[in-house]
Amino acid sequence: MASLPTPPAQPDDATESYVGLAADAAERQAGTRGWDTVRAVPPGAFLTMEFRHGRINFQVEDGTVTRCWVG
Repeated sequence: MASLPTPPAQPDDATESYVGLAADAAERQAGTRGWDTVRAVPPGAFLTMEFRHGRINFQVEDGTVTRCWVG
């Protein structure tokens, strides 16, 4: 049987540092810190729960990041 592939490393980044930033500034910052994908969603949005390496998620309310998580 083949071995499981090793996923790429996640950027070493503190998600709480994005909370309170303007959404556009947070997206730019995430790009400079090595995140492949940035997903911004409104509060209460229905999301799939699959984990994706290299993705950072922002909950955005009134143009400001109110929550941040990876995957």
